[in-house]
Amino acid sequence: MESNIRINNPADISVIVIYFLVVLAVGLWAMYSTNRGTVGGFFLAGRSMVWWPIGASLFASNIGSGHFVGIAGTAAAGGIAIGGYEWNALIFVVVLGWLFVPIYIKAGVVTMPEYLKKRFGGKRIQVYLSVLSLILYIFTKISADIFSGAVFIQLAIGLNLYLAIIILLAITALYTITGGLAAVIYTDTLQTFIMVVGSFILMGFAFSEVGGYDAFMRRYMKAIPSNISYENTVINEKCYTPRNDSFHIFRDAVTGDLPWPGLVFGLSILALWYWCTDQVIVQRCLSGKNMSHVKAGCIMCGYLKLLPMFIIVMPGMISRILYTDVVACVVPEVCQQYCGTAVGCTNVAYPKMVVELMPNGLRGLMLSVMLASLMSSLTSIFNSASTLFTMDIYTKIRSRPSEKELMLAGRAFMVLLIGISIAWVPVVQSAQSGQLFDYIQSVTSYLGPPIAAVFLLAVFCKRVNEQGAFWGLMVGLLTGLSRMIAEFAYGTGNCVTPSNCPFIICGIHYLYFAMILFGVSAIVILAVSFMTKPIPDVHLYRLCWSLRNSKEERIDLDADEEQDKADEKDEESVNEESEEEPGCFKKAYNWFCGLDQQKGPKLSKEEEEALKKKLTDTSETPLWRNVVNINGIILLAVAVFCHAFFA
Repeated sequence: MESNIRINNPADISVIVIYFLVVLAVGLWAMYSTNRGTVGGFFLAGRSMVWWPIGASLFASNIGSGHFVGIAGTAAAGGIAIGGYEWNALIFVVVLGWLFVPIYIKAGVVTMPEYLKKRFGGKRIQVYLSVLSLILYIFTKISADIFSGAVFIQLAIGLNLYLAIIILLAITALYTITGGLAAVIYTDTLQTFIMVVGSFILMGFAFSEVGGYDAFMRRYMKAIPSNISYENTVINEKCYTPRNDSFHIFRDAVTGDLPWPGLVFGLSILALWYWCTDQVIVQRCLSGKNMSHVKAGCIMCGYLKLLPMFIIVMPGMISRILYTDVVACVVPEVCQQYCGTAVGCTNVAYPKMVVELMPNGLRGLMLSVMLASLMSSLTSIFNSASTLFTMDIYTKIRSRPSEKELMLAGRAFMVLLIGISIAWVPVVQSAQSGQLFDYIQSVTSYLGPPIAAVFLLAVFCKRVNEQGAFWGLMVGLLTGLSRMIAEFAYGTGNCVTPSNCPFIICGIHYLYFAMILFGVSAIVILAVSFMTKPIPDVHLYRLCWSLRNSKEERIDLDADEEQDKADEKDEESVNEESEEEPGCFKKAYNWFCGLDQQKGPKLSKEEEEALKKKLTDTSETPLWRNVVNINGIILLAVAVFCHAFFA
């Protein structure tokens, strides 16, 4: 590592310390003031969030430090098309708030697999989806975020990597494990604010250094590294010259690095999976006070998603102009010397700028921005992963857990996850060959599309049944895994040393592969469903789009199981009333974990019905409904305009 500018001046250090204190304060405040003694309180923030924390939290959970490092790096290598990834979300947050969330709320679910269980019945889909989501979290999101946060800390402070990671995770874990979703959402709101302000300041410095937008476009095309040959081979010219289509989002369908049909259709499938069916995102929306707040939160997140193009993608490209030899190096030996990776150094594009350009004090602010984005993504993932585990897997192992046991299981699972994340770091470090970020996108596009297909058809086509969904998921999984394993086995290669994977397997661009996979899964789901018996309507009221407004009583497919559970619960609560007064330590421990909140008076059946009605209510006041609808339409128009302007 050849950066010797460390963060060692009092201004920077004090900024970082103040930042951590503020975050802890907000986390503890949220922990103290919200109800986290129940499953609904801990995992869904008691359904009481207003729109601005929802919007901020959606944005913060989505943009991790992986974005800062990965997207800026890809942009330094290939131009602005990667920004199209971010803008695709503008359309899908609207789809989420208007089409998907109303159905999820009416179904009265906490996790996404739980929705599938109500919709299709049976256990296998629910368990499969929970396990797959957890695996995806650990291997894509958690590891990438931790890795990129570590790159940053190493570049800035020169701390030992593991030490840095353990400190980070400890702080993050403290308020996630004890505070539940409300703490996560409020700290996210704070961190979104810091992220946006900090990266705007950096953008200003970057553009003034380059000399404005026109100069930026001109100089980017000339940013060619100085040494381009090693031993006696001269590297092929297209490996180090910026692409001719660097400033276009839509690129040639055959030769482009992000072909336009892939960007329009393939990416939409991944966005559908990520924005509309992913636990991390949907859980934020389910915590909303009412439907209008949820929609307004989605719109706010959409507007925030316009920013990454300007605050992450373009600075990444500017970094290539300012530090051409480092960021755009092609010679393996040189790269190894600059950033410790032979494949290329684009990953250091953003951190390098922070360390070099920012004045004292602000550099500390930017480091806290990176820590903020890292911590907010991690807290979101930890909270959602433990929700998945507790509600979908744990309840299968223990048939009738009490509420208290569920809370403890969720917290214990978070501790386990944190352990796994730390153990995973060396693997990420060695896979650091600059390919990590291509992997995240490609792993998602090999495993995501079948899930997207199942959810889309589950909501919009009531003829689909359990057999269809299950076999669609399985065929999709096998197809995706075969491609993924082949690619891992051959390696992705890079421009200087291409991999020798046969064209039929690796030659198809991963966005095209996502389209094919989605199509195959959808066809299997529909074919199998039409060959087997349909699910009677009585089980589907308010679970799919065509029956969303029906008033009839729904008989859940798992109703008999639920009834048994309810009876057991009653017996249990009678036993619990006769316990003695807890001692001092026990009290403190209970408060810390939010278990002691006084048991409310036992609700009668009618009150429970009323409460349930309130929780599954999606009605809106006409005025606010019109306001959010108009804003939604404006947002879609803005999305179309942005794509067209940079096309």
